[in-house]
Amino acid sequence: MSSCKFSYSLFTPVLYPSKPKKNYLSGKPITAMIYRNRRAAYSNFILVFVAIKIALNLLSISNFGFHRDELLHLTLGDHLDWGYKEVPPFIAFLARMSLSIFGDSVFASRILTTVASGLIIWLTGMITRELGGKKFAIALACLSLILAPAFAASGYLFQPVVFDQLWWVLTVWLLIKYSNTTNISYLYAVGITVGVGMLTKYTMAFFAIALVIGILISKQRKLLFNKHALGAALLSLLIFAPNLVWQWRNNFPVAGHMNELRSTQLEHITAGDFIIQQLLVNGAALPVWITGFLFLLFSFKLRKFQFLAMGYVLIFLFLLQMNGKNYYLFGAYPMLFAAGGYAFDRILKTSRKPLKAAVIILFTVPNLLLLPLVMPVLPIRQTLAFFEFNNKNLPFLSFITKWEDQQQHATTQDYADMFGWQEMTALVAKAYNGLGAEHKPHTAIIADNYGQAGAIHILGARYNLPPVICLNSSFALWAPEQIAARYIIYVAEEFDDMKHLLPMVESYHSIGEVQHPFAREKGTGVYLLVNPKPALNELYKKDLEATRKK
Repeated sequence: MSSCKFSYSLFTPVLYPSKPKKNYLSGKPITAMIYRNRRAAYSNFILVFVAIKIALNLLSISNFGFHRDELLHLTLGDHLDWGYKEVPPFIAFLARMSLSIFGDSVFASRILTTVASGLIIWLTGMITRELGGKKFAIALACLSLILAPAFAASGYLFQPVVFDQLWWVLTVWLLIKYSNTTNISYLYAVGITVGVGMLTKYTMAFFAIALVIGILISKQRKLLFNKHALGAALLSLLIFAPNLVWQWRNNFPVAGHMNELRSTQLEHITAGDFIIQQLLVNGAALPVWITGFLFLLFSFKLRKFQFLAMGYVLIFLFLLQMNGKNYYLFGAYPMLFAAGGYAFDRILKTSRKPLKAAVIILFTVPNLLLLPLVMPVLPIRQTLAFFEFNNKNLPFLSFITKWEDQQQHATTQDYADMFGWQEMTALVAKAYNGLGAEHKPHTAIIADNYGQAGAIHILGARYNLPPVICLNSSFALWAPEQIAARYIIYVAEEFDDMKHLLPMVESYHSIGEVQHPFAREKGTGVYLLVNPKPALNELYKKDLEATRKK
């Protein structure tokens, strides 16, 4: 801090700041150099936690197979457009990039998500520093986030979720920087981030609205009382506009997807379930983010950032009302962990290092023990032992193994969605390669659901399989108008799903079923349908038309 000289008048002291001392080698103020050195020291310290997160991901990302949703998202990369039925287009652009640069292995497909996870930790550390936290605060915030079950589970799969979280955290950091500096470049950066965020996942729009309302009802409302705030909002809409145009031209398929999602999944989520899960998803780190939330809401030191707590409350209430899934809210927690790190730093300001170390251990190590339940750090057999222990001794965590069918299973739905795809694709290849060369050009492959279709598209490339046809999810957007084939290789979750087709074919043969004991697709059958009749093609065209209208 610069030195000062005092000159007293008859009534009040007058403060005259003297010139800051300069380093005679560089000619720059010493205070500025100290600030930059401290800033660099904190940046290097945060990088330690980024490295931990990346190492943890690299340890896990190739232990199991592709997730069902990953197969869909990678397939979208081969069908680039400005929109899809279930997601905005950003994940497809990333898929195209990933496939082109890294290849199509499980490890390669998760490199970009690992980078995004590392950036989330980096930004959490930077937010902690921007709030006024020092090394202890940064360590507590970053380690809490790294080991929190919610972020361990969502930070390695190639899905829009982790990128959505990244844009939420980046938006918060930019708003804090704008609040601290009033530099309008940060405001326009917020506009760009929100725009890209809405091209990643539509929940970004609701979070942005919650933050804006939070600012307007806080004492920081003046931050938005300028033309640049409007300019940033227009920039967001401009970036998002291509997807809006695509939705309009295609009769807003996202509305049909949301209606289907609500009727098949969201209606089973009660308000009580949502609240309890929000309290449990971060495990032992609960006191960190709860304390951070309270400090943001009531602490004088963080009064400038009260709008973040208000924004959290608003997005929480919105998702509660909409029966949202628990992970929809995950992107809001890094800012609370950052505030929690700062809060404990203040609370333990005069405490010795052993006590601070004990606090970090208390809020992080228990989550380390839960890690195999949410992240494939171990082989499946050892992982199942963890689940068995969990079900016997920690029944309050039973929601982890409750699937969308609201039934309890031996493992999580995410893990079950990573098995069986290689086996299923091999059965399809067996059926296809069992045909003579003269029959292969007249053969079509049809799959019941997008996971099956995605597996055949991604994994079937090594078997030289023809394009797969599927009327589920976005596959319907590029499905052919009719089926002109003498042989159909049909993939059905159950035999009953294709029984109605048997009168429309000359004959059929069962090729085999998925036998993997832990696969959600266990029992999925592959069938060869021979010489389909015109009635089957008419049924297909009718189903295609109905699907595209949804």
